[in-house]
Amino acid sequence: MPIVPAPRILVVDDHAALRSQIVSVLESAGWRVEEASDGRLALQMVLEQPPDVLLLDLGLPGLDGLNVCAQLRERADRHVPVLMLTARDTLSDKGRGFAAGADDYLLKPFASEELLWRCQALARRGELGRSPVLQRGALRIDRRSGEVHSGDRLVEVNGHALRLLVALAEAWPRTLSRSELLQQLWSDEPPASDALRSHLYTLRQNLGEDQHLVKTVHGVGLRLDVPDDGGG
Repeated sequence: MPIVPAPRILVVDDHAALRSQIVSVLESAGWRVEEASDGRLALQMVLEQPPDVLLLDLGLPGLDGLNVCAQLRERADRHVPVLMLTARDTLSDKGRGFAAGADDYLLKPFASEELLWRCQALARRGELGRSPVLQRGALRIDRRSGEVHSGDRLVEVNGHALRLLVALAEAWPRTLSRSELLQQLWSDEPPASDALRSHLYTLRQNLGEDQHLVKTVHGVGLRLDVPDDGGG
């Protein structure tokens, strides 16, 4: 079964009302959305866990969109598609944005449909350059086929247990909080109160002798506990 998680986007804008409107549009379309209101926080968030698309306002206070984009291109270990938001429609402004590393521009005010079209196009572009295989230590997860191997052993994992494993592998070595996992697995459809615990139990049962790889960090969340030599 192919695992195609909902695309994840970081929306960066210091205007709370506009940011809230954008978040609502994207979440209604099935995106997993995170928010930031300033450039320094946004840069930190992207470097720690790169989103599928970065929606970045040009005119941020402090570290502006141009500097965020330029530093991202210098410091990130993979390409994160950047859609720059701006009220400036001059050729020179656009030129500076593209020179800093932006992939596309969207002029304010904009239609919700155009926002979605451009974000979807950038997500597809980013997906083309991303391997479908996640290698974490001896654990190998093929997001295209849904197959999981631990060394030479095929591990039978399906449904939400598989989605949970993929989420942990994509976030590795970071610990995911319960709220982050609920958002990634169910988006805006809140599950039963014990659903996450149930799928965690199923995942550990599926992993068998490797169930210790899914570690509970008490008071924080869950993480994949594999050595830092797996690549992928």
